Amino acid sequence: METRREKTSPRTRLLIGALAAAALSAGTFGAVSATASTPRQAPAAETAEAADRNVHRTRHLTVDAATRAAQAALKAARQDGRQVTVAVVDRNGTTVAVLRGDGAGPQSYESAQRKAYTAVSWNAPTSDLVKRLETTPTLKDIPGTLFLGGGVPVAVDGAPVAGIGVAGAPSGALDEAYARAGAAALGVR
Repeated sequence: METRREKTSPRTRLLIGALAAAALSAGTFGAVSATASTPRQAPAAETAEAADRNVHRTRHLTVDAATRAAQAALKAARQDGRQVTVAVVDRNGTTVAVLRGDGAGPQSYESAQRKAYTAVSWNAPTSDLVKRLETTPTLKDIPGTLFLGGGVPVAVDGAPVAGIGVAGAPSGALDEAYARAGAAALGVR
């Protein structure tokens, strides 16, 4: 049996060759593209190291701890017969808890918050910061701060996590003593 071969024209052969070359090129390009677009998966340890370099971690006082500290400060003031307001702010200066004692003056609310904010901002008691005003009087111009005794920072491993401010006692020294009682209730600095 004889098979008959039809003769194809040069134009048809050229077209078939071009189509074959295009198909082969497309397959090769697709394989290279697929390989190039697949990102290399970093090992978990490498990813964790990158996260540690790019993320700053901070500690914050819990709401329960802030409430406990405020209650302890208010109790210490009550035992001395003083009417005060106690404010506890977190590391960012955001108010977490405020307790206004019976009979505390209306100005004590904002003063307590500002003392707490000042203490956490500088990680120092506000009574110490008052002394800095002698050499740097413009510190008092920073919004939200109050450079009067009565604010103490709460720190863990040397880094501030909160500030406690007390206002309303007859002196900043008494306010600070009550704020320290609040900090002592937390078992840290």
